[in-house]
Amino acid sequence: MTIAPPRPEALPVARPAAAPVSRLRALDGLRLLAALMVAAYHYGGRGGDITKAWGTSPRHLFPTLSEWFAYGCLGVQIFFVISGFVICMSGWGRPLRSFFASRVARLYPAYWAALLLVTLTFALPWVAYKTVAPSELIVNFTMLQQPIGVHRVLGVCWTLWAELRFYVLFAVCVVLPGATRHRVVMFCAGWTLLAAITSAVDEPFLTTVFMPEYASFFIGGVGLYLLHRNRRDITAWGIVAVSWAIGQHYAVLSAWHKPNPAFFSFRHTSVIIAIVTFGFVAVGAIALGHLNWANWRWLTVAGALTYPFYLVHEHLGWVVIGALHRTLGIPAPATFALTVAGMLLLAWLLNRYVENLLTPRIRKALTRPTVHP
Repeated sequence: MTIAPPRPEALPVARPAAAPVSRLRALDGLRLLAALMVAAYHYGGRGGDITKAWGTSPRHLFPTLSEWFAYGCLGVQIFFVISGFVICMSGWGRPLRSFFASRVARLYPAYWAALLLVTLTFALPWVAYKTVAPSELIVNFTMLQQPIGVHRVLGVCWTLWAELRFYVLFAVCVVLPGATRHRVVMFCAGWTLLAAITSAVDEPFLTTVFMPEYASFFIGGVGLYLLHRNRRDITAWGIVAVSWAIGQHYAVLSAWHKPNPAFFSFRHTSVIIAIVTFGFVAVGAIALGHLNWANWRWLTVAGALTYPFYLVHEHLGWVVIGALHRTLGIPAPATFALTVAGMLLLAWLLNRYVENLLTPRIRKALTRPTVHP
């Protein structure tokens, strides 16, 4: 018996494959937005050293905007969600040595440069801010000053200590044995449970390791990366939902207080929850491909500026604000805008002349095969 050839209309029709998205540029834009939120908080949403820089409380200079600037501190939680997504994406299928090299090369060059810039600036005789002892500066270069109990040169580096702990947990539990969906799900479930237990027992060591106040944001980002790989993954949806529920609780716990005229500002719980929700939804929209249309090249530049901007904007911003507003008499709104622009320019210089120079060299050195005698 002969088999008849298939009819022409039954033959499969080749369809052009969709062009893969090489980089999630919308994620770069969200990074910069989170950094600008934190900058708004540091320049106009709190008291303390920034009051000294302005010469008066930001509440007097920005009577309406300061209430909204106060919510900018929640940009950190959005950063953590993004970090969970990015670290899971970059660690998937990568050996431990390569993962370690990529993290060191990414974090340290701009951080070292920012340490030196802030230290040298604060040491100038006409800059009336606290100087740093040489021994403290040396410890700061390790990025381990907070657990050791040494004065932090960069105020924002407390978030880097949280990031480092997340990297270690993810590296040991996922990257070292090899990333698989099952292993990542177990990592998320296990960390969520251990963070909850840590809150219950209130043990300092466990709190340091499992970070219950921040864990849900990192875990939520990891869950969103699982959805990026498979949007029908019901377990990943559950990870994200639980992480959001726990995360908004800790955000309210840290950012809300009862109305009190002694405090700089009062944050409403509904707005805090809305901002945390925005962070999860925005990263989720990117993960699910809904923002692939935002593929402009300038977003890549924005993403590259975010980390160095985040490092230098607070302390150096105090100096610039004082010089522009108190010394030169430039109005507060213009000073605010010029300071942000100046910090972005400095971030561009750090990215171009420090990160672009040192990052590939450090990564190459750390991944070079070891030659045994």
